[in-house]
Amino acid sequence: MMSVATQRADFTTAVADSPSTGAPVVLDNLVRQFGATRALDGFSLSIDPGEFVALLGPSGCGKTTALRVLAGFELLDSGRVLVDGKDLADTPAQKRDMGMVFQSYSLFPNMTVRDNVAFGLRLRGHRSSQRRERATELLDLVGLSGHVSKFPHQLSGGQQQRVALARALAIEPRVLLLDEPLSALDAKVRAELRDQIRALQQRLAITTVFVTHDQEEALSMADRVCVMSNGRVEQVASPSVLYQRPATAFVAEFVGTSSRVNVDNADGKVRLFSQVVEVRGGAAAIPSGPLDALLRPEDLEVRESPDGLGIVTHRFFFGATTRLQVGIGGVTVKIDVRSSAAASFEIGTRVDVLVHARDVLVTERRPAR
Repeated sequence: MMSVATQRADFTTAVADSPSTGAPVVLDNLVRQFGATRALDGFSLSIDPGEFVALLGPSGCGKTTALRVLAGFELLDSGRVLVDGKDLADTPAQKRDMGMVFQSYSLFPNMTVRDNVAFGLRLRGHRSSQRRERATELLDLVGLSGHVSKFPHQLSGGQQQRVALARALAIEPRVLLLDEPLSALDAKVRAELRDQIRALQQRLAITTVFVTHDQEEALSMADRVCVMSNGRVEQVASPSVLYQRPATAFVAEFVGTSSRVNVDNADGKVRLFSQVVEVRGGAAAIPSGPLDALLRPEDLEVRESPDGLGIVTHRFFFGATTRLQVGIGGVTVKIDVRSSAAASFEIGTRVDVLVHARDVLVTERRPAR
């Protein structure tokens, strides 16, 4: 049996000479309403040719609706869908030149792997020899050349999803749509297939839209991430900018981990754990009224101190790092430390908490629950 490492090497080599097929995509002020619910509420997004963009957000935020509108499976109440400058509002799904991979694989159980991959080509009237050649090529591309005559039930979940990916690519789409394609897989297979999809997309330079609620997937795979809430865009940015410089409190709390701490305005800065800290965006970014600061675990430092105002309440081991929960001033903050240095921070240890971020994001104080 071919090893995973060998399959991955073959997979990467196979895509090296594939042509670029990406098209620019513009979603312009999309509105889609279901009864009293506005699934898309003025949603706009521009995607460059060959770019990989992830739509990230909680359940019900509108990300799958946006994908289905782009695919032509969902009608719009208003707005425009432009692909390569052409408005596709009146173009049926089967004529939009897009490949789609679903969460549930959606393979035909009575067809072989090769026939599943060739299905879209058959609908487009390609000759049998062309279909066979193209399907064989794509199955080799995704590392499944030894499984062409098998049926879906004879494959693992990861293999079935690679067949679904090959089927989507067989029609040579200019836009590839991925609707939570990894969520049904176990953690190890999910990580392997995530790497393979990204490698393939980069080599083919296919414009790709990927829907997920898993921030690790979004941050590790996408060129840019569009964070959505209530049918609207909260922020579109590269993964590093999204994490390090979140534009809103929603993004800061949804992406990564943040602690909310009550702070006082100190002449355009904020007072935090007896320190005065700059505010991200300066004095103009400080809302009126009571304030909360949103702090990443790496924004804080903890030092053992018999007279410290903080107390370690929980410890969570994550391998190279250990996350401490520290109660201080009536709130709980999360602080990451190297696991090699975590032994001295047992539960109940008194500590000082220091802020070493150069600035912090502040927002209106959340009402007490």
